[in-house]
Formats: sequence, structure tokens, C-alpha cells
Amino acid sequence: MRRVRLSPIGRIAAGLVAMTSMLVLVLDLVLGVFPAEGEVARQVRLRIVNALAMQLAAIMQRPQEQALLLRTMHDVVAVEPDLLSVGLRREDGSLLAATRRHAQDWKLPADGRSNLTHVMVDLQRNGVRWGRIEARFRPLASSTLPGWLAQRWVQFSLLLAGLGFVLYHLYLRRVLQHLDPSATIPERVKSAFDTLTEAVMIVDDRGRILMANQAFGALHPDAVRDHLGRPASGLPWLAAAMPHDAAQHAWARVMDSREAVTGEVLNIAQPDGGPPRKLVLNASPVQDGGGRVRGALVTFDDVTELDRMNVQLRTALTELEASRQEIEAKNRELTELATKDPMTGCFNRRAFFDAFDPIFARARAGGALCAIMTDIDHFKSFNDKYGHAVGDLVIKAVARTLGATLRPQDVLARYGGEEFCILLPELDLEQAWAVADRLRHQIETQAGQSIEGHGALRITSSFGVASIVQGAETPHQLLEQADGALYVAKRNGRNRAQKWNAGETALAGH
Repeated sequence: MRRVRLSPIGRIAAGLVAMTSMLVLVLDLVLGVFPAEGEVARQVRLRIVNALAMQLAAIMQRPQEQALLLRTMHDVVAVEPDLLSVGLRREDGSLLAATRRHAQDWKLPADGRSNLTHVMVDLQRNGVRWGRIEARFRPLASSTLPGWLAQRWVQFSLLLAGLGFVLYHLYLRRVLQHLDPSATIPERVKSAFDTLTEAVMIVDDRGRILMANQAFGALHPDAVRDHLGRPASGLPWLAAAMPHDAAQHAWARVMDSREAVTGEVLNIAQPDGGPPRKLVLNASPVQDGGGRVRGALVTFDDVTELDRMNVQLRTALTELEASRQEIEAKNRELTELATKDPMTGCFNRRAFFDAFDPIFARARAGGALCAIMTDIDHFKSFNDKYGHAVGDLVIKAVARTLGATLRPQDVLARYGGEEFCILLPELDLEQAWAVADRLRHQIETQAGQSIEGHGALRITSSFGVASIVQGAETPHQLLEQADGALYVAKRNGRNRAQKWNAGETALAGH
């Protein structure tokens, strides 16, 4: 077999590629230039399963929503391409719900802990674990050659080696040509310039073209004509992209100031009406042994394709930002599902107590706090007389009326069934009672009117009000006091707001 031998330039280029690769690897080891794909994927997958667990936990609070539970699991598997199956397993090991093939394909990791392909999140109720969410993902990398080649670090290494070798080879070939003494021969000089991908033009001290390489002729259809000896400023297609004053052209300024000009952008119009070619012009003076300026070396770097790719990159970044905003919207939607009661839009009990604890702690440290418990009077009669659909409308109407005039810092939650709870920070008992009585009046006069198609329904609510200064040591005690006051309000005829009083509550047996 014939042995392949690299030229000296090729061997130097290969050595430079090897050193560059080693430098990149060292930088990665020291600075962590490239993110660990496994850790990133693990975090993303864990966030997906945690978000799903929150959503399923909210659905599980409504036993009648079994179909919604399965549909949610199937929808998540359909949206996430790397997610193969999802299952909801009880603590005793039985599957409560699962997507297709989860029961057959799920294998518990040997150490019982989550890994990249099998992720588990525990579900708890009242602090006791009752089950877990199981999610099975695709492996990060396939064991096949295409799967190995699809990995980012492999692609980067191959691209670095291939592109680096080509670029180093081109660069060294150009540099060594300048160092080659035989390049002083005019024809060899021209041939050397013709090998360059950049367009090169040399002008004399009067701005006349002495030499231009083949790449220069590719800048414009008219550039292929014989232009040697002609003033560079007299080329119509080139002059159209530069200042009208020829003294301001780059090569003229270079010879006048003896300083190089770099980075001037030219847009060369094309005769066929196509998009202009974008060039970056660089120029430097050419001096003789005595230091006198004899001309200028001008290069034109065609960055049209690079500019097009930059436009594509900006477009991709815009689309990425839109995707990020969409993901944030989805996250907000998941948060809404996890914290809000779907019927009324009020906080659910879990979110309510999450907000209650810090508010109660601040009030205990020095501040006012009142709690209101309220429920709809004779709510069962609405269901019995008009049906559950109208009963739901009554609950929604009361929730809207309660939330319409509360302050931003107040907390409204649906406590259960037709019962609601309100937290009023920084209000004393008298102020909170006034709020409760105002809400009672608004429900009596407005809530029934907002339900169309059933006449003017008469809706009333009873309210119980308690303050932290009445001795509550915990949030639950404060709610119990408000609930006791609510009981007294109902016993005394309903449709009234009642402050908590230890004696009255004791007489009521509550």
C-alpha cells in the first residue's frame, strides 16, 4: 500500500491542530468550557418530572378527574420527544395510572435512585409518602456510530480538526510564500496572489492598478476586464460604493497618511439586480528601502456569506427568545394549575397555607392580622332546586364578589366546597369586621344578579372574623377561631358577620 506523505506545510498544520486541540481540552478541564451534557440533561429531566408531579398532585385532589389524569400523562409524553413513558405508582408498588408500555418497560434502578433514563419523584399527602411519579427517558447517546457522531463534543472535535487543518494549511501556505526568496520573481508573485481567496489589488503612488489577483475579478462581472494601468478610482462598480471625492478613497488616504486602513465596509451592487456583495476593505502603504511611499496594497474580503449567516443567527436568536417566552408562559400556567382552584381562580388550600405561614410569622413579630371564614347560606338548596350547574355558578359569583374589592396584599382561598377563607394583614378586628360586613352586603345585593337565566337568585353568606391578638398561637388556631365565629353567625340567623368571642363560641359548643 502506498504510504501517504504530508507536505511540510501539512505536517506543520497538523501539529498546530494537535496543539490547539490540546489547549482546548486543557481549558475545558480547568475552566469547564463545555457543559457536561449528562448533568444538564439530568437537571432538565428532573424539572420536567417535578412539574408533572405538581400538576398530577393537583389533579389527584379531585378523584372524579381520573380521565384528566391519564390525558395529562399522555399529553406530556407526546410533547417531550425524549420521554418514553410515565407511570403513577402507589407506595405498595401497584400502578395507579400509566402510559402505554410503562408497566412492561419500567425497571427500577438497582440502587433505587433516579438516573438519566429512569427518574422518580415522590408524592406526599399530609407529610406522608403515598406514591411516586415514574418517568422513563431515552438514553442520551446511542451505541451506534451515528449516535456517537451526534454528540456535540465529537462534532466539535471533528470540526476543529478538519477546519483547523484547512485554515492552518491555507495560512501557512500564504505566509511561507512571502518568506520564499523566489517569490521576488514577478510571475511567481502574481501566481502566489492568485492562490489567495481574498481579492488583492496593488496600486502605485498615482492610484493606478499595477496588479490584481483572480479573486479580484470575481467581485463584479466588470472586474474581469483588463484593468492594469487604469486608476482604481475610475472603476465605476468600485467607485459607486466609495465616497465621490477620490482623495477620500482608502488607498489615497493610506499613501497620504502612511497609516493602514482596516475594516471599511463596501456594498458592491450587482448588475443582475441581485443582492449586493458585502466586502471588508483593508489597505496599507507600500514603501521602498528609503521609506518613501511607492503605492498601496489593498485587500477585499468578501463577507457576504458571513453577513447572511449573521442574519440567520439573529433570526434564530429571535426565535429562541420567542421559545423561551413560550416556555416561561407554560411554567406560569403550571404554577397556576398547582396553586389555583380551577373553578374560582382563588388559591387552593395548599397554596393558601404556603402563603399563610410567613404572613402569620410576620404578624407574630409585631403587626395586625385577621382571618375571615365565610360560606354560602343554604347552599345545598341551590343544588337541590336548580341542579349542580347552578350551584357551581353560585360559588363562582360569590368568589368574584369576594375578590373584587380586596387589597393586593389580602389572600383569598377556596377552603372547601362553598367555604372561603380570607387573610387581612395589617387590619385590626374592627376593621376586618367592617370588611366582612361590606362583603356580606355586596354578596346579598350583587352576587345573585350576576347569574343570568334563573331570575334574581337570593344569595347570602355568613362571616366569622378572628384576630391574632385574640390569642391564636398557630395559623390553624386563628382559622379555628374564625370558624367558631362563623358557626355563631349561622346559629344566630345567617347573613351576618360575627366577631370571635371565646364565651359565645364555648356556649355554641364549637
